[in-house]
Order: sequence, then structure tokens, then C-alpha cells
Amino acid sequence: MSKSRLTKLLALLMIFGLIAASCSSDDDSDGATEAGDSSTDETSADDSSGDDSSGEAMVFDGEVVTITGPERDDPSIASINDTLNAWGDTVGLVIEYTGDADWEANINTQVEGGNPPNISFFPQPGKLADFANDGAIFPLSAEADAAVDEFWAEGFQLNGNVDGVQFGVPAKTDLKSLVWYQPAKFEEAGYAVPETFEEFTALIDQMAADGGPKPLCVGIESGQATGWPYTDWVEDMVLRLHGAEVYDGWVTNEIPFDDPRIQEAMQAPVDLWTEDNVFASGGSIPATNFADNGQPLVDGQCYMHRQANFFAGLFPEGTQFADPANPDAVDVFYFPDVNGDRPVLTAGIFAAAFDENPATDAVMQYIATADYAETRQQFQTEAVGGGLSGYLSAAIGQDPSVYQPLEQSFLEILDTSEIARFDGSDLMPADVGAGTFWTEGTSLVNGDSDVATAAGRIQESWPS
Repeated sequence: MSKSRLTKLLALLMIFGLIAASCSSDDDSDGATEAGDSSTDETSADDSSGDDSSGEAMVFDGEVVTITGPERDDPSIASINDTLNAWGDTVGLVIEYTGDADWEANINTQVEGGNPPNISFFPQPGKLADFANDGAIFPLSAEADAAVDEFWAEGFQLNGNVDGVQFGVPAKTDLKSLVWYQPAKFEEAGYAVPETFEEFTALIDQMAADGGPKPLCVGIESGQATGWPYTDWVEDMVLRLHGAEVYDGWVTNEIPFDDPRIQEAMQAPVDLWTEDNVFASGGSIPATNFADNGQPLVDGQCYMHRQANFFAGLFPEGTQFADPANPDAVDVFYFPDVNGDRPVLTAGIFAAAFDENPATDAVMQYIATADYAETRQQFQTEAVGGGLSGYLSAAIGQDPSVYQPLEQSFLEILDTSEIARFDGSDLMPADVGAGTFWTEGTSLVNGDSDVATAAGRIQESWPS
């Protein structure tokens, strides 16, 4: 263990030891017993030295904290459990994470049956808010709230907050405002990475005029979820054109879809996705699966593809990333802004607690820390055999050296952003965000409707 990691762990142990002792003392109605006395008499009798340094072990004497969530791939399950139990061993906790393919349905059943886990990971802030409004989950303790403030910038906290009360701890971050490209192909053609959106559109025009590979690879087909890549473009454009205040009003329907500003953002990708500008392997953008854009990029059929950090796993096997010595290597640049405020579109996961037990609260506090993020990244990198881990966190204070060079690019973009907002369609009612926004957006891209018609139909579908 490095000296910095050891220092952080010792600091965390001191914090959690104090918290555990405090919680235990609060449970004693007469206030006269020590922290260890709230465990069993046998434990207290065995510890006759009076040494308070083991107080946290006496409070958390092998207690089990259960966690569920939607992350169910083997590397994620292993890294979450390994990370939490490496820390849990130091405070006397056993932590059990279970990934669930049917998490959304099963967490409803568990709550309705009165048998929820201690903690669950929520990929959709709207569902977290529903549970908060129903009284199923609990607000963060003052200590957990302080940990979130310490390790997370405000933009990443927002969607764990319900009516001014923080219920969620950010636990994972996905970055969507990325453009994938091959630096060597840019250099060969004499192109520079654009710094502004105006430069980005000018670059697209130049690439199209030069008559080589198409500027963009685009596809929005995704089975029953066809259209969602278009909604990501729109969300990024609302942030770029009109800023965070308009974005926040839009996702809550204070600003409707048929507002001219939202229609402008809806039209922006359609204007870019012309026949001259786009390579679509399926013959058209709505017929091209979103996952089928990595191969044509590395094959030289297009120069750029805008997609989230997870897209690294959808390039052909053997693709090299962020390697200046490899002319075929793929890298990313920031999807350029319009107003110089560097907004980023994100997604991610929040942890929320179904009880107020001290052990549950201690785990929530730890999940908020940079140490959790850094340690999980190390375990997850090991679990995938090196290379890209598939995990990312915007927690402040991580050692970036535990990330691969490409992942460090993601972190740099997150760290230098001035505005961060969660995926808008995930914040909207499902009938809209996972319904008409997808279907009407697909019709617009396909040329079956215009922007005013599509926006009007989406707005009509918003639940009253």
C-alpha cells in the first residue's frame, strides 16, 4: 500500500471510529456506558484493557450490510465486494453486494414486502426521488452529507438531492460528452482537434469538402430503445446552447419541449447528420445500431463518433487506446462547447439507504470517499486483466495513476468541467424520457416529421 493510501485509510479509520463510538453512545439511554458496552457483555469483559483504539471493532462486531444494484457483470460485482470488504475488515463489517439483472422490479418488490437491502445503487435519479418521496429511503446523516460535500462537486450531487435534502451518495460516473477519433488520421489529413463548437462544425464542413472518410459515424438503433443516442445529442446541445438553468427547467417540464430553445437543440444534430457528413453502416442512421460505429471508425470510414466513455468496450477486439506510438490508436476529445462554460453530460449511480443503522451509515460515508473510488478502480482493473476497467468516478482526490491513459483523459474532462448535468431523459417521466422522446426523435431523424411536430407530440405526452 502506498504512503498516500495508508494515510487516507488511517484518517478514515479515525473518522469512522469516532462516528461508531458516537452512535453507540447515543443508543445508551443513560449515557453512562462506553462504546463497547452496547455490544455483548462477553465482548466487554474480554476487553479489559480500556483501550479505545478498538472501539469501532466492538461496535461493528461482524455486522452484515447488504447492498443491491444493477451492476451485474463479473468484474463490477467482484470489485465492489472486494473494495467494500477490504475497508469493512478494518471496521468489523461484512458487506455483501448482489448484482441484479431485474433490479428495478425486484427492489420494488423488496420494499413493498418490507424486506429491502440496507443500501441499494440507483441508476435513475427519478426512481431514487420516488422512493424518497414515499419515505422508503432515508436522508443522509450529517456525516455522510459532509463526506459527499468533501469529495463531490455540486454538479454531481444534484440528482441525489430531493427537495433540498440529500438522499443519494454518488458512487459511479459515466461521461457522455466525448468524441472518439484517431489522432494519427487527423494529423495525416492536417486536421486539428476543435476547441469550440464553431470549430467542430467547421471541421465537419472541411472533412466533407475534402471528400475522404465521412466526418461522423452515427447510428441510433437500439432495439426497443431506438432513439436514445439522439436524445443524448439533444441533451448535450441544450447544455451547450442554453446552459444549466434552461436544462434544469427543461427536464422538469418548467420549460416545455415546444419551447423554441429546446426545438433549436433538437434540430442541431439533425442539421449535422446529412448524407455528406455521416457514415451509417446500416444504410441510414435509424437503421444503424449505436454499437456498430467503432468498426467503421478504425477502418477509416469516418473520422469521429460522439459517444460516452463506455463505448471503449464496443471497439473491435485488440483496439489500442491513447497510445501515441500506435498510428491506429483511438483517443477522445471533449465534445466542444458553445459559450466557454465547458458543460458535461453525465450518467451514473447513487447509493441510498433503507435504514438509519450506524453500520449502514458508515458504509454510505465510505462509498462517498475518493478512497472507495480509487480502490474500486484498482480492483476492477485487476478483474478485467488490466487495460480499461469500465469504471469511472468523478470523486475529488483520487490518484489518477490508478487509471489507464484513456481513462485519465475522461477524468481530466470531468475535472475541468464547469457544469455537470445528469442524462435528461433519465430524469424525465418514463413515458417521455424512455418513450416519446425516443420515438419522436427517431421520426425526426428519419425525416418523417419536422422539429415542431416532434416537439409538440413529446410535450403532449408529458403526464399531467
